[in-house]
Amino acid sequence: MTILVTGATGAVGRHLVTTLLARGAAVRALTRKPDDADLPAAVEVVAGDLADATTLGSQVFDGVDRAFVFPAQGVEAFVTAAIAHGVHRFTVLSSLAAAKEFPRDYGSASQLHHSAVEAVVTGRTDAWTILRPGTFANNLLSWAWQIRSGAPIRAPYLASAQAPIHEYDVAEAAAETLLSDEHLGEVIPLTGPQALTRSEQVAIIGEALGREIPLVEITPEEFRAETAQFIPGPVMKMLLDYWHDTLTVPDVPRPVTVVTGRPGRTLAEWAADHRADFEAA
Repeated sequence: MTILVTGATGAVGRHLVTTLLARGAAVRALTRKPDDADLPAAVEVVAGDLADATTLGSQVFDGVDRAFVFPAQGVEAFVTAAIAHGVHRFTVLSSLAAAKEFPRDYGSASQLHHSAVEAVVTGRTDAWTILRPGTFANNLLSWAWQIRSGAPIRAPYLASAQAPIHEYDVAEAAAETLLSDEHLGEVIPLTGPQALTRSEQVAIIGEALGREIPLVEITPEEFRAETAQFIPGPVMKMLLDYWHDTLTVPDVPRPVTVVTGRPGRTLAEWAADHRADFEAA
């Protein structure tokens, strides 16, 4: 059985590849730039674009039984081609926003995109598992340049509390669903093991680095003005709504234990794993 991993060079996909290899699976990785993939030698790396049907022929799918679907724009081309070539089992990386548990989710950038990705798969086959992680701890890498330079982090809603999830936990949950049919037909919400305020998140990164990180609370209006050139409007609204809402209703942890049988990694573990990202060169 060969498992095809899309998004294989990303944060989740790369660890998914190594996890599957460690479990004895044959892995094929799809990437637009095979020469730059830098994946283990045991991985069969093939060229292809998820959104370009002309690149998705038999060289991608021959011998593939199962596939991990990265939620790229235009992924319909990949899913259609995969089913046509006999792939009959899919694990989809989605988002907790697609659950529409809160008013802020309806019509948000994340909800609209990930709901559409889910529908591409569920509308074509009934052999799927959908993973809906909440906010990724990797989003905190947006603070890396301030931390490396010693500049203060300027952020709103410092008392709001989220449960950021380590990308390794998402990858290992995906591996479990690809290696067995135990979670067939399930939609699985995933978060980190603990809700932490944004101030606490900064402090935990500081502990991993062995120093205090300066932190300044600013208003949402100030944040919007300072970051509008980097963050698209719909994403800005989604972020500010999320941080605002989790001031009074913190994230409810939904650890990966239900899938992996192991406790989810803490933010302190994530910070230790990413220490180099925050340290000055």
